[in-house]
Amino acid sequence: MEIIRRKLEFNTLKKVAAYVRVSSDKLTMRESSLNQVTYFSKLIQNNNDWLFAGIFIDEGISGTKGDRVEFSKMLNLAHEGKIDLILVKSLSRFARNTVDCLRVIREMKAIDVDIFFEEQNIHTLSSGGELLISILSATAQEEAKANSERTLWRVKKNFTEGKPYGGGVNCLGYRLVKGKIVINKEEAPLVKRIFSLYLSGYGVNKIAKILNDDHVPTKTGSLWKSSTLEKILRNPIYKGDLLLQKTFVDSYLNKKDIINKGEKPRYYVEDNHEAIIPREDFDRVSLVAIERMKLNTSKSPRPKGNPALVHMIKCGCCDSYYRYKVINGKNQIYICNRFNSLGKNYCTSKQIRESIIIEKANEVLNLTQFDESVFLKEIKEIVSVYPNILVFRFNDGREKTVNWENPSRRESWTPEMKQKMKERKRNVKSHRNSK
Repeated sequence: MEIIRRKLEFNTLKKVAAYVRVSSDKLTMRESSLNQVTYFSKLIQNNNDWLFAGIFIDEGISGTKGDRVEFSKMLNLAHEGKIDLILVKSLSRFARNTVDCLRVIREMKAIDVDIFFEEQNIHTLSSGGELLISILSATAQEEAKANSERTLWRVKKNFTEGKPYGGGVNCLGYRLVKGKIVINKEEAPLVKRIFSLYLSGYGVNKIAKILNDDHVPTKTGSLWKSSTLEKILRNPIYKGDLLLQKTFVDSYLNKKDIINKGEKPRYYVEDNHEAIIPREDFDRVSLVAIERMKLNTSKSPRPKGNPALVHMIKCGCCDSYYRYKVINGKNQIYICNRFNSLGKNYCTSKQIRESIIIEKANEVLNLTQFDESVFLKEIKEIVSVYPNILVFRFNDGREKTVNWENPSRRESWTPEMKQKMKERKRNVKSHRNSK
């Protein structure tokens, strides 16, 4: 006699979750979010056939963006079998992008997870559900496009009237008060100091070091960098002018900011607000910058080093990358960018000769001669660890650690350096004898 044993299902309750999204963190939107949470919580817990699987809330996030943390968390739990049904107030709260919306719906359908849109009364696992959702999603996408176009119209209108658009002026020395740019009296002296140092002959690297050594904070709390100072010295806002639409949004779907290189009209407004830097001083800075640029370009092109090592060596002290540099006209070295720009107070790493790096690369790869293609295929990055350690990280996850030593100082001297030292000693001896 054949005995059939039936598998008992102890938990036949449907695991139900809800998704709530509001596109603004304003008080009214927060109240709406709270109301939805309360409603869905009661709805799920009052159904005897349902098991509460959580409420997932994304606040202050647009439906057109893909960085919804709670949304992603919910989908991951669904893939783990912890959610059978997702409740959503409306299709517009789920996604405004047709492609993205249908991708998620199909992804959930593939694992038998149903999505119910209450306002539209649609179950995605029901017959014809996907067709209706396609139509509604297309409508929602057109709505998002129309809203974006209305916003762009307001932005353009402000620009043509010489007004900045947005939440404020995010630059050192100014703030936006009731739509007007006014001087921030606490920050303005720092702006004047930066311009003064530049006109006194200091370069941006030296100014950055001075400000960092003096523990002068930036607006973001990070260290001063040459690129930050260059932006300040070039910004016409400090002489009272305004350059508008320096960036633009390339698409209403991904809302990515693009630097405007002539694709859109730019608007320049003179004497828009009170200047921190006199116009003649600002223009002098521009002339000095041009002269310094000409001087740099007239010099021999900066050597670039071995192409295989570019952006390959990382500092184990400060996590910056190493850069190639030639010192004393001959020694080819790699040095930490941060150490090179800011000095030993900000990084304690050591410079390394290119020949040593190549020698050690050949050692870990068992090569008799450096092969760029083999190196790039095998090595992911090199980490320089203080004091004399190189960690080679392979693309397959392996690591090899090697020690290195600098050649003695005498061996590193060129004939020209030795001759100069002899002349210096001779002059010192002659000066002593003459006394």
